[in-house]
Amino acid sequence: MTKNNHIFRIVLFVSLLLTTFAFSQNRKQELETRRQELRREIQKINKLQAENKTKAKSELSLIEDFNYKISVLNNLIKVTNQQANYLSREINSNQKKISSLREELKQLKEDYAAMIVKSYKSKNKQSRIMFLLSSNNFKQAYKRIQYIKQYASHQKQQGETIKEKTQELQEINQDLLKQRAAKEKLIADNRATQKSLEATRQKHTALMRTIKKNIKRYTAQINAKQKEAARIDREIDKLIKAAIARSNKRAGKSTSSTSFALTPEEKILASNFLANKGKLPWPVESGIVKVRYGKQPHPINKTLTLNSNGVRIATSKGTKVRAVFNGEVIGVIRIKNANPFVMIRHGNYITTYKNLSKVYVKDGDKVSTKQVIGEVSTNKFNGETLLWFSVLKESRPQDPSTWVYKM
Repeated sequence: MTKNNHIFRIVLFVSLLLTTFAFSQNRKQELETRRQELRREIQKINKLQAENKTKAKSELSLIEDFNYKISVLNNLIKVTNQQANYLSREINSNQKKISSLREELKQLKEDYAAMIVKSYKSKNKQSRIMFLLSSNNFKQAYKRIQYIKQYASHQKQQGETIKEKTQELQEINQDLLKQRAAKEKLIADNRATQKSLEATRQKHTALMRTIKKNIKRYTAQINAKQKEAARIDREIDKLIKAAIARSNKRAGKSTSSTSFALTPEEKILASNFLANKGKLPWPVESGIVKVRYGKQPHPINKTLTLNSNGVRIATSKGTKVRAVFNGEVIGVIRIKNANPFVMIRHGNYITTYKNLSKVYVKDGDKVSTKQVIGEVSTNKFNGETLLWFSVLKESRPQDPSTWVYKM
């Protein structure tokens, strides 16, 4: 029983070591993947800024840009620091291994040298014959023959071990050089990121000083924009309730119900939509989320609360808008003083695509995942191309970032 327990402990220890190593490698890969994502995000920001630099963007829009860029840069610095810390731990571990291997090699070489000297002294045939002839009996002579063979085998094995340990030492040294080079590159990248962050913060601070001098004017602009967004949201809510009432009327149910009466096909569609939560494609091929879902303090006037029922995605001029899942167009809406928007139903879920310049679908159309349904509108005064995207269950807003892949 004691022996079995000992074996179990050894197996458990080895398993823990392997699990820890695998977790470390996975974590390293996750950090590198995240770092590359953030770098691509910064490239997108810079690209959009370059596209719009000839336009006079509003101070409100510029502050949003700066806030977003600062957030991404801070995240990049954080992730890069975590990677550098991982490398530091690996470097320290390899340095300890190198020290241990050098001590082991030193002892192996000393033992091997002693064996060679001893072997040399008894090298001639006469010495070996005398060693055998001095045996008291045949059994002892046989044992001495075995000893000579084992000694020669051990000497050879010792030489092989030294060779293997030397090779291992060389490989660890090479890994160490690569790790140090990788760490130096990360440090250099972080210095460049810090520099970019500082420059962005300075621009942000300078702009905020200008804004604070006219805070009442900007607050009025913010309130006007929020009223416009609330007006569109009310219109969407009204249209959804009308669609729910129609579905219940067809099913012979109460039109006062707040839920869709789903057909068997619509139930399957809703189930498939839900099954793809977190895996839906982006409504545009490339873009960055400038405003996220939910209640948040306004970036200019912290006393104001921004309540976003969806996300605002900045993209390039002429960008096509895509349906994020199979469904049916239940509304192509054109209301006064606002660009058109499209509503697509996926069973009892609805996605909305606001601020379009062109619409390629009509009410009742069946659409498929990634089908182009329109084009994002570009503001002719400031050059911004923004898509407002939202996900709803019945008329209840959902956080799009939990539905769309890596939003």
